[in-house]
Amino acid sequence: MYPAGPAWRQCQMLRALWPLLAVLLAPWRLWAEEYIPECTWQVFLVKFNNVGKDDVSDRFFDPEPRRKLDSVFNRLGDSPTDHIEKYLGFPYYLKINYSCGPESSEAQVRKGYLTGLKPVVLVTFQSPVNFHRWRVEQLQIEMEGAPVRSKKPCDAELCAMSWYMPMPMKNGSVVMQVDVSSNGLGPFIQSKRFYVNINGFLWRQQGNTLQFSVGNEIFNPKPRYFVNIPSRPLWHTVNQAPVLILGGIPDEKSILLTDTSFKDSVLLELNLDVCWEGSSYCPQARLTTTICDAIATETMLFIRQNQMVYSFTGTYITLHESNRGSDGRVSFELLPRQRSVCQEIQVINCSIIWAVFIADDFDLLLLVEFEDPTRKYFQVVSYDPVRNDLHVLYTTPEFIPDAQGLEFLVIMGTESYTNVPMVPKGMFYNQHSNLLYIWGNFLLQSYNNENFIYLADFPKEHSIKYLVNSFRGDMAMVTETEEIWYLQEGSYRMYKLFPSMGWETHVSLQAMQQSPAYAPNETMVTLFYEDNKLYQLVYLMNGQQGHLVKRHVPVAQLLRYQQVASHHYLERKGGYLTLSFRNFCPFTAMHLWDLPKPQMYSRQERYRAPPPRILDSSGFHDENSLAVYQGLIHYVLYLHSQYHKPYVDREQEFIGRMWKDKRQYKDYYFYLASNFQTPGNIYIDMASYEKVYDLKAQSDLPERIYLDKGASYVFTVVLRVEKHSLELSPELVFTGEELRSKVYLGVMLADPDCIEAEVKQKVVISRNTVLFRVTLRDKSACFDQGLSGHHLMETSIVLKVAGSAGHCFQNTHQGLRMQGNLMITVLLGCPPGKRLAFDVNHTVHYNRLQNKHYFDCDKVDPEMPCFLYRDVFYPFFLIQDLVTGDSGSFQGSYVLKVVGGGPTLDTLREYSEEEVYHFNSPLDRTESLIWTTKNTTAPTDSAFTIMSNQSVGIRWLCLENSPCYDIIPHTFTSPEFFFKVLVSNRDVDRSTYCDYQLIFLLHIHGLPLSPKRALLIVTVSCCVFIGLVILYIIFCFLLPYLVNVWNRFRNRFRRSTSEPSSSYSDPSRIFSRASKTKSTASSRVALHGSSKVAEARPHAPEGNLKKEK
Repeated sequence: MYPAGPAWRQCQMLRALWPLLAVLLAPWRLWAEEYIPECTWQVFLVKFNNVGKDDVSDRFFDPEPRRKLDSVFNRLGDSPTDHIEKYLGFPYYLKINYSCGPESSEAQVRKGYLTGLKPVVLVTFQSPVNFHRWRVEQLQIEMEGAPVRSKKPCDAELCAMSWYMPMPMKNGSVVMQVDVSSNGLGPFIQSKRFYVNINGFLWRQQGNTLQFSVGNEIFNPKPRYFVNIPSRPLWHTVNQAPVLILGGIPDEKSILLTDTSFKDSVLLELNLDVCWEGSSYCPQARLTTTICDAIATETMLFIRQNQMVYSFTGTYITLHESNRGSDGRVSFELLPRQRSVCQEIQVINCSIIWAVFIADDFDLLLLVEFEDPTRKYFQVVSYDPVRNDLHVLYTTPEFIPDAQGLEFLVIMGTESYTNVPMVPKGMFYNQHSNLLYIWGNFLLQSYNNENFIYLADFPKEHSIKYLVNSFRGDMAMVTETEEIWYLQEGSYRMYKLFPSMGWETHVSLQAMQQSPAYAPNETMVTLFYEDNKLYQLVYLMNGQQGHLVKRHVPVAQLLRYQQVASHHYLERKGGYLTLSFRNFCPFTAMHLWDLPKPQMYSRQERYRAPPPRILDSSGFHDENSLAVYQGLIHYVLYLHSQYHKPYVDREQEFIGRMWKDKRQYKDYYFYLASNFQTPGNIYIDMASYEKVYDLKAQSDLPERIYLDKGASYVFTVVLRVEKHSLELSPELVFTGEELRSKVYLGVMLADPDCIEAEVKQKVVISRNTVLFRVTLRDKSACFDQGLSGHHLMETSIVLKVAGSAGHCFQNTHQGLRMQGNLMITVLLGCPPGKRLAFDVNHTVHYNRLQNKHYFDCDKVDPEMPCFLYRDVFYPFFLIQDLVTGDSGSFQGSYVLKVVGGGPTLDTLREYSEEEVYHFNSPLDRTESLIWTTKNTTAPTDSAFTIMSNQSVGIRWLCLENSPCYDIIPHTFTSPEFFFKVLVSNRDVDRSTYCDYQLIFLLHIHGLPLSPKRALLIVTVSCCVFIGLVILYIIFCFLLPYLVNVWNRFRNRFRRSTSEPSSSYSDPSRIFSRASKTKSTASSRVALHGSSKVAEARPHAPEGNLKKEK
């Protein structure tokens, strides 16, 4: 038997008193309060066509297409939505109910709705692993439940209902955390977290049914699969695996699979081919169908059966944007290369027991067993895959040390040893705290992988089977006999959780409450951490039927029960004995003050998007209003993903981008809603959709913080000190020295070369309080430069009050928790959500002031202003924080390069590296420079000019071999050019870890022509002008002659057209007309003849002329 808890039996009188003792320790105020039933949220995933149906839930299947909602939004009429946009909807909804005790869920939900209860859901998208494809970010969206009636027939006005809201998806994320809380009205319901992950190992069959791609589902699992079976570890990538798998079912090629973190699970029989009988590679003696190991990653499952390793690739369109799903390419390589470990260490016989990969150092640690003819020993070997180098780090002692009553012992080689052999079985490395653990029938820990500390609390008679870690300062171990031990990192005291007196007390109390999570016959399947809480997956047997249950292991409560059970005493007061308890906690209360606003350090982006309002008196939504809510949520995430403009205004806001110019009509939309005239009775409040920039600090430290170069994180730890007893007594007032001597705050740095901590103590005697002002600061020593959110260095800081481990507890609304140990994960590097942008407004304003004018292009583009070529160009940039909404001028140094360009947007091209050098380097001698600084004495010792916010400006050159030289205008406007500019502070700015890179288009107009082309144009123009002048002069001289010729031609034409008509006229009229014509003609002929004679004889005497007449 491998039970997870003791069998419920008749206890002895002494043990029966422990539950009563635990009840007496409850806070005194609870005795006077009325019993309040514990309520819990219930979340189901449903598709659109299942809205309003009861007892229906669906699986999160990734390839489901997004629905088009054009028909729904087109019916809205006068509304803030944009009718040009194409609104899409997600294929799933979240259906939310709650239950409290034995009362029916329908009645409770009705009561909550009528008293104003609304579930508030916060969906957190896990940051993607593939940061090369997707932007690294911490994104949340806050929504409210929309009440919907059930479609079940009902005679009353309101019988059954639920709250619905869209289940959003985001590219690059397959793990979603859904936190459900109350709006503060109605019954008190504690917040609860659910995991709604995409399952990429499903595919749709004919008939619209889903089938698992890794195997066939077993609908009636047999109890023999789990009962009396040893527990096994759950292997997966922490916070990144959407699907978890667990093998270890004896003689069955089956695994447990879940996409809800074991809220529910399925048993699958895998489609594997077992090695055939008689194979030399897989002999019959070792043949088994049991799945030995099962590992889950973000997109792949690895399963080992016998010597075969199988990989299954899930289909995740949100990760790869294609219908083919994930890439899923796996390759294996033998390490060390060319030679084995035994050959490298020069031994004959050895075997690798365990391997741990340290990602930050890119180092592989191997736990190797060596066998000599006389003895067996173990070594920790380090292998560098890059240099193919292998060397020994540490040799474990042959026997377990004799601690002689100490809690821990530093292994120096001079200590005494017992006669119990030390048998290592595995290793574990915490990349946050840099702690390495070697475990077996002992536990060793090391801070540098070379010097180890022996933890003596663990009994050498037992052996650790596997170890789990929360990565938040807690860890638990499971032994071969299914015992559970607990250790707080940084301390040396280990606690046995099961079996223990505290466990028996806890189980007895659960039996009194008739908890369904406990049973007399149960078997632990696995143990794991989730959200810094320890959970068990157990198989409960009720008669002949069994089922799996995920339940919380209350570590703090168990330790509290054990402390009370072992540290109580009887004290005589007056004539009777009183029961008293010793409190070993050095302080009474612990609080955190002056915590900074979380978003600046946690880098958590949050949007708030409530459902549209229903103007119907009932307030219930239908399929159309839910579809509108779907479209709005999808549009919010779409705008978030598309916000990467290089030109940024200082007043950019989310509301302006979502509603555009509709904001000016908000009063009109409110008027329509107030008079119930909105189409579909749906009112969208534009102001309620917002990006939250002012989240308030909670009472706890954030899970992780990001520190840029030289940044610091400051807060205050407040410890209140009173008399060390749980009994009621007058408060004592201590002196300053007494307070200082009672509490000590220690700081443990995982990387002291990279970060530092400063603690300042202050004593407030009047309140028996000690204040510790803690400052965590980056030392600017361990990180170079990187892109926003990329290649961050992980480290941690642990703050520990001396003597608090396992002794200090705090009552909260979520139960008892331990105090005195604070751990912060610190990520050094460029924080996510920061980017460099071109400050176009300030640039235009400053250029207008310096150049005394500003000439924009003829066709004004508000998104891309123009700058004149002959003016000095003064660029300005700003750092935009997308998380906090802050924007400030970039004060660091940077390098500006023109990396592409063209005369038009259609002719843009990228320049090669050689061209980029010639076009931008001040060292270029090929007459190819595009620009230079205004100050000709700028330093030219580097390949590119280093600029800053105080630079004197840029002059455009466009020399002969540059692409902007001699641009021919195609219209009547001046020549223009579009420059593709790259701005980067890489290797030139030492004020930040961020490697800012910005690429934007710069529009320059008024470019000059080349001298040759200008001279040619002037020459041609002058020639054309002179030619026109000459033609004009010639025309003026020839004009009289041309007029005379024209008149003669016209007269001849008239004569030729008038002579034929005389033969048809009256004779008398003809005679008279002929005589007149004849006399006129004779006179003309005489005159013409005389003029000819005069021209022929210009010197003839006048008398001869008269005589001739």
